Amino acid sequence: MAENTEVIVIGGGYAGVMAANRLTRRPDVSVTLVNPRPSFVERIRLHQLVGGSDDAVVEYADVLGRGIRLLVDTVTGIDAAARRVTLASGGTAAYDYLVYAVGSGSADPGVPGAAEFAYPINSLEEAQRLRPVLAAAPATAAVTVVGAGPTGIETAAELAEQGRAVTLVCGGLLGPYLHARGRRSVARRLAGLGVTVVDGPGTKVTAVTRDAVRLADGRELPSGVSVWTAGFGVPDLAVRSGLSTDAVGRLLTDETLTSVDDDRIVAAGDSAAPSDLPLRMSCQAAVPLGARAADTVLSRIAGERPAPLNAVFAGQCISLGRRAGIFQFARRHDVALGLHIGGRPGATLKEFICRGIVKHLAGEAREPGSYGLHRVSGGAKRRELLAAAPAQSAGTDALRAAKLPR
Repeated sequence: MAENTEVIVIGGGYAGVMAANRLTRRPDVSVTLVNPRPSFVERIRLHQLVGGSDDAVVEYADVLGRGIRLLVDTVTGIDAAARRVTLASGGTAAYDYLVYAVGSGSADPGVPGAAEFAYPINSLEEAQRLRPVLAAAPATAAVTVVGAGPTGIETAAELAEQGRAVTLVCGGLLGPYLHARGRRSVARRLAGLGVTVVDGPGTKVTAVTRDAVRLADGRELPSGVSVWTAGFGVPDLAVRSGLSTDAVGRLLTDETLTSVDDDRIVAAGDSAAPSDLPLRMSCQAAVPLGARAADTVLSRIAGERPAPLNAVFAGQCISLGRRAGIFQFARRHDVALGLHIGGRPGATLKEFICRGIVKHLAGEAREPGSYGLHRVSGGAKRRELLAAAPAQSAGTDALRAAKLPR
């Protein structure tokens, strides 16, 4: 009888769920998903949770394969030599292969007063903490949203649509990823909702107090509720476990998403740094990375050579309240084009995409191996970037050769 292979997936987000589901393609693979929450969180809807239009939660029974063991716990350490993880509950769990998909969360603001007086919303618990604070605040209270990436824009629009007096502090450019045409479209919508956009030089936040936000140019903006959406960070699990990471803490891997330290550890999602050239943190990257990570593990079990990463982007979608949105088209290597879909059609497309992501996960749960978007051609630009950095690639290869178990 064939020996069973134990695979532990750390993290039950977009990448982790996709990887766990796909791994069940082999009947001789047992999959354990370790996640600190009993439900799947739709992170791309957390701004809706804050605004009260969605709870941003889906039951794992709806997106996770029936044969997968869900362990509601937190991994506190990885012992690569022993192939064992330590759990917050006090136990341990052994693995033959490990998928590292711990995701991302709020970064340390590094700004005086921000940790004490501003509310981040990059996790379910953070968004749930902010919701009653907003509900208790007077309708006329000034709300300041710091950070003009997708989360900041979406949160500002969501709250302004409810009649809140919202100021969006960009710290520079509004929607840095967007093409100038898309940026103008977003600015018009925000203006129509009554959002005050504070952008340009001098708009970085230097301090947050109980009732104000201070900017580098000396301005002080009154703020009854301050929301912090600037920047992402990754858990320090890999660093604490002695694994090689990039400067941010993402696990360093080769182009098959295999750790440079150990070919039994594969990374996916926001916490992966393939060839030290990580992809943009997004569910658009996380889902195909989860599929690729699973395929790498399955290839190794089968004694086959894993296929390299083939990262392809379509663009970026941003909701602008419940009645408008924008889909910013991009080149396959994730550079914005001058084409976008805005207004109500943009909102419809954004909602279609949000629902579609859950459908992709559920579809893979029902029929493991059915997802195929990670195999869409278009990784030429990434190969160019890798070829342009031979010293970096050589260093990664040498590190992997030196550290892989023999």
